[in-house]
Amino acid sequence: MGNVRHTRGVRASLWRRRRTPVPSPSRPPTEVGPELPPDSTVNLVLDLALRIGEVQLASGAAAADVASTLVQVTAAYGLPRCEVDVTFISISVCCHRGTAASPVMSMRVVRSRGLDYTRLAGLEALVRRVIAGTASAEEASAELDEISTAKHPYPRWLATVAWAAMAGSVALLLGGGPVMALVAAAVTAVVDRVGRLLNRRNLPFFFQQVAGGALGAGGALVATATGLVPPNQLSLVVAAGIVVLLSGLSVVSSVQDAINGYNVTASGRTMETLLMSVGLITGVAFALRIGVKLGVGSTLAPVSPLSFGTVPIQIVTGAAAAVFFALASYAQPRALLVAGLSSALGVGVYSTLQAAGADVLTGSALAAVLIGFCGQLLSRRLKVPPLVVAISGLTPLLPGLTTYRGLYQLTVQGDMAGLSTLVLAMGIGLALAAGMVLGEFLAHPVRARLGRLERRLRGPG
Repeated sequence: MGNVRHTRGVRASLWRRRRTPVPSPSRPPTEVGPELPPDSTVNLVLDLALRIGEVQLASGAAAADVASTLVQVTAAYGLPRCEVDVTFISISVCCHRGTAASPVMSMRVVRSRGLDYTRLAGLEALVRRVIAGTASAEEASAELDEISTAKHPYPRWLATVAWAAMAGSVALLLGGGPVMALVAAAVTAVVDRVGRLLNRRNLPFFFQQVAGGALGAGGALVATATGLVPPNQLSLVVAAGIVVLLSGLSVVSSVQDAINGYNVTASGRTMETLLMSVGLITGVAFALRIGVKLGVGSTLAPVSPLSFGTVPIQIVTGAAAAVFFALASYAQPRALLVAGLSSALGVGVYSTLQAAGADVLTGSALAAVLIGFCGQLLSRRLKVPPLVVAISGLTPLLPGLTTYRGLYQLTVQGDMAGLSTLVLAMGIGLALAAGMVLGEFLAHPVRARLGRLERRLRGPG
């Protein structure tokens, strides 16, 4: 009984303590945090930022660039404390509202991806206006709707012609003649139209790559069997198709994300690139095996070292390949010029180094550094998205012929040395991507100095 009374007494004492009013302080606590617009404006700004990031991420922009753009957009509309998280398929933005209100968080999932550089250019122009403070949130949201729903600036058949012309240019770049260029263009046009039909039926991209690789190599085998292409020139036609199917993959963005610490996004993009590449390799190897069974003879084209006399031809064909790639990706005429110039610089450096005796990895890396450096400066001056310069400029240097040689060694010759050749092709791709990122990094302080110099020359007025 004593214990029970003691427990009741303790409970009563605690109850009295709870019911005792706490003396109010002399003044209310200070609210810590920025003054933000109303909730409706906050929600509108976050939705606008997420939609901008969705277009950027779907176009292959690096995660760091997406995060930086979203922070600048939200700060321009009075949300100074926002955290952005970018993954391979989603974007999240959290707006902190101080100690008096809970944070507002919003997320958007990126469900579709595609190349439309005109849309990306329009988006970047809108972002510049937003950051400059010349577009309200309502105006920017309405303009973004128009950009996102706008049709492609060129008809689809023109894109097919551009892909075909790109394949022909790559065939010439690799040392083929006019006949090989025409065959490569015709095969690529067929691959593009079939891929479009498969895309309409929502076939996964992996199987589209398998079909594209099989059709490209199969078309080259048919051209060889009919006598249009000599057996020792078959590799040039297939290599041109491989470059077309590899173009547009987010190799540069994957390396850039890994370097900047966005490891989740880098892992997702790397996995996607590897999966698409494996699909392409599977399709080409399948077609080569069928060719062996049917007795269609083919040999590897002899690797002849580049000479200084062939450098001008390399520059012209490389620039043409980049221009046609940008056209197939619906780039604006100004972007076509920048893509051609950046590719001409890169291919010129690569060909010169090769003629001087440099190895392929060193030549690829140094050419990519130059493309990244000059591309950043040209894109700023001509107001072209840097992504257009990066992808278009590197396209002619993709290791299509090296990839084909590795596949031929494995599937036709049964030589395990093909594995080392495929590893070399992967190394070339990584050298191109890392060199591009380094060139862009080196260009940033130069861009900043040029910007300060322009503002100084322009004067306060």
